[in-house]
Amino acid sequence: MQFEKLAHLAIDIATKQGASYADFRFVETRTESVDVSDSKPGLLDRNLSAGFGVRVIADGAWGFAASNELTEESVRNAARLAVEIAKTSAKINDRRIELAPIESAKDRYVTPFRIDPFEISLAEKIDRLKSYDAIMRAQEGITSSNCFMDFRRISKLFVSSEGSKIEQELLHTGAGASCGVVKSRHDRSERSFPSSSGQYMAKGYELIDEIGFEENLPRIAEQAVAMMTAKECPSGVYDIVLSGDQVSLQIHESVGHALELDRVFGSERNFSGTSFATTDKLDVLQYASPIVSFVSDTTHPGGLATWGYDDEGVKSHRVDLVRDGLLVGYLSNRASAARIGRSSSGACMADGWRNPPIVRITNVILEPGDSAFDELIGGIDDGIYMETVESWSIDDERDSFQLGCEIGWEIKGGKLGDMVKRPTYSSNTVKFWNSCDSIGDKSLWKLWGTPNCGKGQPSQNGRTAQGTSPCRFRQIKVGA
Repeated sequence: MQFEKLAHLAIDIATKQGASYADFRFVETRTESVDVSDSKPGLLDRNLSAGFGVRVIADGAWGFAASNELTEESVRNAARLAVEIAKTSAKINDRRIELAPIESAKDRYVTPFRIDPFEISLAEKIDRLKSYDAIMRAQEGITSSNCFMDFRRISKLFVSSEGSKIEQELLHTGAGASCGVVKSRHDRSERSFPSSSGQYMAKGYELIDEIGFEENLPRIAEQAVAMMTAKECPSGVYDIVLSGDQVSLQIHESVGHALELDRVFGSERNFSGTSFATTDKLDVLQYASPIVSFVSDTTHPGGLATWGYDDEGVKSHRVDLVRDGLLVGYLSNRASAARIGRSSSGACMADGWRNPPIVRITNVILEPGDSAFDELIGGIDDGIYMETVESWSIDDERDSFQLGCEIGWEIKGGKLGDMVKRPTYSSNTVKFWNSCDSIGDKSLWKLWGTPNCGKGQPSQNGRTAQGTSPCRFRQIKVGA
């Protein structure tokens, strides 16, 4: 990249001003979003943003400054300001920043893809979305419909005072569809595919064909109409099976956020809460049943959190979070990892150039089990199968929660029975994951992208992923 000279200038200025560590990140982000609603094209959103951030440690404290003016003068000013902020912060901080060691790297990483979505014409994209809309509208009774595509390319340069120089180009593609019946504010139904937020992956335009809209949208539209006459979900304590996309959200909320080490140490307390999974529970807490293992894996193909290096220059790798049900690790950056005497898990990312990197959920993966879908259902005499996220609520410690789905079916005698609408379930994290007694096999396993994870002050948007199969949970509170 042409910004390497500016990077070295920033680091030179910062170190001369007293920084013991400095890094420079240039980020250019290009996005495009297009949708069709109720058979009509919606707004086209195209955006290009570019700028740099300088992050330093001086007197044991962090400082950060950023600008979209890509000039030597702007870089000098940002470097000086970052050091000034760090030295001012050091006067009130009660803990000096220490960084877990890493090896410096000179490398380049590019997301593998087959078709560049930015080379596909807008007309083709709209025609494709119109065809999906028409499939849903072909179902008698459908009164609302929407389908969308979303694309993002992120080009980055990272240079540090430790000798790293890393270039990356990340490509993300997303798409989804939904339809419903609206008779009044309180008399409505909606079904989404492949999930309520669509599907996002680190891939090219080829993902659009892989999602399977043509094959699945007729079923989704039929279900949306049928939900209008479906029974209410019963209330009580039941065995339940959750679809993969629903388990994905469950992992995100009650595993991913709960195991962010900066949150554990209280840095998110004022904005999005803390975590029950404190460091005294490491290698002690039986977080889940023995069949459950979670890993953070920033190398997994296709994940929104798949990259060559995080925004601190930590090389992508796998880290155990929960192994055979036992809490064994956290999502961490270099500073938080140093506080527990471990290496960084490589989970430090920033939203664009204007924000400093913070600990984020990565690709958090539930390792597959050995059950076919019929075996998950067949192991229940009286229960509920629930599918597709509709609502979620979880407390500030990531412990007690209630989540809801768009649709469900009763399970009677090991078989799916009557449809039920908008089923909900509630529990607390440790009890819930310890009630998991069966996980779907590799044929059911899928990586689900989450493009809109909020965290930080000021708020940053993060892109994460969760890998999972459908799962069975015993004796869970369902309904009101």
